[in-house]
Amino acid sequence: MSPLEQFLQRADALLARVEAILPPAGQREPDWKRGFAFRWRRHANGAGKYLQPVLHASSIRLDDLQHVEPQKQAIEQNTRQFVARRPANNVLLTGARGTGKSSLIKAVLNQFAAEGLRLIEVDKADLADLPDIVDVVAGRPERFIIFCDDLSFEEGEAGYKALKVALDGSIAAQSDNVLIYATSNRRHLMPEKMSDNASYTHGADGDLHPGETVEERISLSERFGVWLSFYSFKQDDYLDIAGHWLASFGCTPEQIEAARPEALRWVLQRGSRSGRVAWQFAKDYAGKLEGGQGA
Repeated sequence: MSPLEQFLQRADALLARVEAILPPAGQREPDWKRGFAFRWRRHANGAGKYLQPVLHASSIRLDDLQHVEPQKQAIEQNTRQFVARRPANNVLLTGARGTGKSSLIKAVLNQFAAEGLRLIEVDKADLADLPDIVDVVAGRPERFIIFCDDLSFEEGEAGYKALKVALDGSIAAQSDNVLIYATSNRRHLMPEKMSDNASYTHGADGDLHPGETVEERISLSERFGVWLSFYSFKQDDYLDIAGHWLASFGCTPEQIEAARPEALRWVLQRGSRSGRVAWQFAKDYAGKLEGGQGA
């Protein structure tokens, strides 16, 4: 093989490696006009990640969320400050499943999208990429919420440290056009053990400073400036929520009243009085009414 052929072969190999780490054509810069919600995604060839527009984002509104007024007011006010370029905090929403934590963040996005708010959904497995995501949006005129849903960590997971640093631990200042809104069923995002409270009992291999171990477990949640707690709904609250969704599906007041016994039986089957269960019931009941099978 001649020197020229060897050179061309090496050049082709180099170009192939470079192309593998570059986004596909047209995706090097996110298409900001295609929507106001994005997901952080890996390319199909496994090389590199990019922001993918969400073409059919949830249309839920703040008015659709019932019996969470204090939480709704707090996150709406914080987000209003953020889009107005005033000081605002990262937000952690914790508590019972199905009570509207994720829906509240989506509703806030719809409330303020026209004012420049954008949302980027990031999976827990990709939290180590937070610095890269911030670099992508730095300097943009929009305001970005990085949305981490259903967070919980086990000991030693890399995402825990990455999120902790992104919140308040890096030498680089957090970008002023980015906030992190996260939901979790755990207040402190990590499992808590009985042994963590054994501050004065040590085994042969025990932690010499167990108090510091406990501090490490709660240090992540403390880096969120706003904590919002959610609780299971009372029966009447659940029925109100079910009624709201039935009305949104076109049911009459008489049909909504007649649906109450069925709504309670639905709860017994699910074992949970939550907004999600109420919404699922309303879809089932309203759908059967339209098909002529309703009670």
